[in-house]
Amino acid sequence: MANLSKINVLMCGTGEYTTGWTGSGASKSDKKIGVVGLTLFDLRRLGKVDKLGMAGVNGGKFPAIREHLDKNIGGVYKDMDLTFDEYPKGGKIDPEAYKEAIDDMSKGDAVIIFTPDPTHYAITMYAIERGIHVLVTKPAVQLLSHHNELIAAAKKYGVVCMVEHHKRFDPAYSDARAKAEGLGEFNFFSAWMSQPKSQLETFRAWAGKDSDISYYLSSHHIDICCWMLQDKAIPTRVVASAATGIATSEPYNCVPQTEDTITLLVDWESTTSSKHKGTGVYTASWTAPLKAGVHSAQHWYYMGEKGDITVDQAHRGYDVTVDDTGKTWYNPFYMKYSPSESGHFDGQRGYGYVSIEKFIDAARSVNAGHTKAEDYDKHGLPTIANTVLTTAILHAGRISLDEKRPVGIKKNGDEWVLE
Repeated sequence: MANLSKINVLMCGTGEYTTGWTGSGASKSDKKIGVVGLTLFDLRRLGKVDKLGMAGVNGGKFPAIREHLDKNIGGVYKDMDLTFDEYPKGGKIDPEAYKEAIDDMSKGDAVIIFTPDPTHYAITMYAIERGIHVLVTKPAVQLLSHHNELIAAAKKYGVVCMVEHHKRFDPAYSDARAKAEGLGEFNFFSAWMSQPKSQLETFRAWAGKDSDISYYLSSHHIDICCWMLQDKAIPTRVVASAATGIATSEPYNCVPQTEDTITLLVDWESTTSSKHKGTGVYTASWTAPLKAGVHSAQHWYYMGEKGDITVDQAHRGYDVTVDDTGKTWYNPFYMKYSPSESGHFDGQRGYGYVSIEKFIDAARSVNAGHTKAEDYDKHGLPTIANTVLTTAILHAGRISLDEKRPVGIKKNGDEWVLE
């Protein structure tokens, strides 16, 4: 890998996951200094990344963001170069600043997108059409037709396009997927994922308006289930149900159509046995209690023909109790923020970091001619081609809620479509 060139990377989105900064100050979640920016600053220190850029909507936020990064990353870890070009420049407000930023890039550079859900398609397509590799946060897009268009575009332009489904790199989840291979035909999957009501304040600008809690959180476990069932079973029908009333009341006052908790019931059919059919139940909520001791409560259950698997990702056998705040369960497998003995960042084994590094490694390898972008579709990585059924289920769930009916999923030629 020594002859691979460093890659320039643009971060689209300046919020919690990128910088740890929210509109009201430093994030109070488990991502206080972000994930994307920190990972890329460290990958630059390690020689994989060169120039960095960051594109948002409001350029007036950058002084506060830079101060936050200087204090909480530069002041904590050794040898971190925190320089990056900002877009829009001069404190302007420009929802399409990403276009200027991408226009300043070269073919073979990379973009990592963590922006509101409705913007993913436009930014991803703009980058792909200019020969830029893309890592986009989940959900990749909200419409199945858009997902199909991105698959075709990535293939046409020969770029790596991945979805940032970092839970595929959680050692418990990836090991469970391997164990499921030996459990025969699929029978049942049940997933729960929630975040505390305080997230409604963080997401007030878009919650219920631009996207819903199913797209935002259930996308994780729907992807894990689709990944476990890849080449084993396919989804055929989705029925959705929602609970309401908390998000739209005091003190959150989200828009009237905001759901609190969404459940998708999905029918699956085996691709190898006409006898076997399975059921998936995927629930997500952003109205969980405020002092539950975990930021994201998350667990799932898988039952196959010959056995079952239970994973509790929220409680990893590691909890800390403090007089003022009570008991908190931590997940050091995701991001480790404590420095190494030498004072450097020490979170390279966290699956939040690995997810981004895998994308950077793939893009650099394709740029060097060692691999082709489509090679990664065969590797079990969350490429745009490998994640189409996750979007199909999520989009079907939204239609089911809006139109109060079951929604079918089928393959029409080479494309998945909804009925």
